[in-house]
Amino acid sequence: MRRRVVVTHPLPGECLEALAPHCEIRVLEGGVRYLSEQSGEERAACHGLICLLTDPIDTPLLEALPNLRFVSSVSVGVDHIDVEALTARSIPVGNTPGVLVDATADTAFALLLAAARRVAEGDRYIRGGNWRPESRWSPDFFLGKDVSGSTLGIVGLGAIGQAVSRRAVGFGMNVLGWTPSGRNVPGVDKVSLEELLLRSDFVSVHLALTPETRNLLDAARIATMKPGAVLVNTARGGIVDESALAAALDSGQLYAAGLDVFAREPIAPDDPLLRHPGVVVVPHIGSATTLTRAKMVDLAVANAAAALQGQPMPHCVNPEVYPLALSRQIT
Repeated sequence: MRRRVVVTHPLPGECLEALAPHCEIRVLEGGVRYLSEQSGEERAACHGLICLLTDPIDTPLLEALPNLRFVSSVSVGVDHIDVEALTARSIPVGNTPGVLVDATADTAFALLLAAARRVAEGDRYIRGGNWRPESRWSPDFFLGKDVSGSTLGIVGLGAIGQAVSRRAVGFGMNVLGWTPSGRNVPGVDKVSLEELLLRSDFVSVHLALTPETRNLLDAARIATMKPGAVLVNTARGGIVDESALAAALDSGQLYAAGLDVFAREPIAPDDPLLRHPGVVVVPHIGSATTLTRAKMVDLAVANAAAALQGQPMPHCVNPEVYPLALSRQIT
């Protein structure tokens, strides 16, 4: 049986050419769920998957793919993948770390600035025909929050959190940080999560979504945030209790929010967060630059190519599957 790699969505350019000598490639249009609906013969031919963060890789899917030997995701986060189930089957999971650090940090800071200075609200104001000669300017017109000299609390001090801290220093901000690992970062005053929320004018979230971080910023913790603070999330939606966030914004406890990620994506058009004028939203575009996305795809393909050639993936989130995983490769 010739090995087949299923790519769950079309990818740009000729990135898959590196795999062609090692396997048959099948590109889907409808995502990974389409694969589970195929015939038993089609599913049995699937040796590897290249997927996106929108593709749930769970136990029912694994049971439908008896010859699956690797999964390579075009993402850093792998919360869409049941890594534990794959590890139990000695199936390596690849991801694409490192290459999206600066793009995501830029997005976080763009949201911070836009929320602080009411950029989206001002844009809507003009486009709605509301900027008229009689209201051209006044001392209290569209007042926002100062960024320079304020305090930024960074929740999660991995590579992206550290990149955000460097940008904050350039804007003259005081930077507090908390991370589950307890790591020290130059220029960041490490504090408890409780102190960070109490003191920060802006809070930016940069953690992976895990069972431990799900709803980390719940109603109780959001209630302890500094009055008038701004919350920015470019990590994963499930880390923040969005109902509690909406309530805090509606009550005036929080000033604004900048959100790139949501617990459910796409966010529903009638979601309470969207009715608040101080909420700036973008559709999960933290890594959406041409160069960054190209690098992500290249890493995902490199992971797949290594697996096809009987080598460990260069970026594997469950390396404990080796060397058993290599002995199970289909030739």
